[in-house]
Formats: sequence, C-alpha cells, structure tokens
Amino acid sequence: MPVLRGALAAAVAACVGGSALLGPAAGLTHVVLLVGSGWAYNLLLKRTVLSWLPYVVAFGSLPAVVWLALDPPVLPPAWMVAVGGLLGLGAHLVNVIPDLADDAATGVRGLPHRLGARPTAVLAVLVLTAGSAVAVLGPDGPVPGWAWALLVGVTVLAMAALLRGGRAPFRTALVVAVVDVVMLLVRA
Repeated sequence: MPVLRGALAAAVAACVGGSALLGPAAGLTHVVLLVGSGWAYNLLLKRTVLSWLPYVVAFGSLPAVVWLALDPPVLPPAWMVAVGGLLGLGAHLVNVIPDLADDAATGVRGLPHRLGARPTAVLAVLVLTAGSAVAVLGPDGPVPGWAWALLVGVTVLAMAALLRGGRAPFRTALVVAVVDVVMLLVRA
C-alpha cells in the first residue's frame, strides 16, 4: 500500500505541475474541470444516472484549456465547447456499450446501463451527428462546400446505421466521433 500511495502522490504532483505550466487559467481549468471530472466519475457518478455528466464537462472544457493557454488567455468559441460536450457524451455512450454485461455484474448502473445497448447506440449516433452539425454550422462566416458535404455524408451514414441496427450504430458512432474531432480542429 505505501508504494501505491507514493505512486498516487507522484501522479497528482506531476498532473498539477504539468497543468501549472499551461498558465493559471488553463492549469486551473485542466485540474478542476478535466481531472476533477475524472475523479467525480470514478468516485461518485459512474454508478448513477448522471454517469454522462463528467464526460460532457471534461470534453467540453478541453477547448477552454487550449484557448486559455494562449498568450493572452481567451475563452474558446461556444460552438467548440458544445462540440466537445457532445463528443464527451457520445464517447461515454460508445465506451460503455461493449462493457454493459461486465458492468452489470459489478453493480454499475450508469445511464447507458439503464437505457440498454440498442437505445444507447442510437443515442450515441444521434449525439455525435449533432456534434457534426454544430462543428459545421457553429463557426462564424460562410460554411465551406466540403463541410456541407461532410455533414450530409455523416447524416446519411448515421441514418443507414440506425436503419441497419446490430453493431452498425456502434461502429458508425466511432466513425462520426473521429469526423467530429477532425471538424473541430479544421473549423477552429
């Protein structure tokens, strides 16, 4: 146990120290909202209907950490925070699907467990597709043609997956999540 406590103390010190290197605003945001969300999930919310909340907060805050690390620090555009939050919700839903049976055996009853595999997969596809729409429509200025084409492609892929059923929604959610991350980076 002393080795474990020492490793935990070293990890906390490295995390706080690394976060501090980002600057006060970005470092505090990282520690409180991202790391704090991870701890809240593991210690309190994983087994509750609010299991999704730490993911939304952490992923939604990630753009803020990056923007607050700029000199001078600035807040990110709201659409970036929204895309991050939708990615977080989608990530939580997709991540849990393969583990539903194992989690049930250990007493974990988060939101996806209460919804079941099929509704969780459908919700993941819908949430991540909404993230694509926000990434395309959120930034100021005209929407490039390639972004419209990508949004149409994601929408068609999502509808096809939902109609097909089986593992298609799960696989589609993974693909759409990657598209959302790319769109977040490219449209920034």
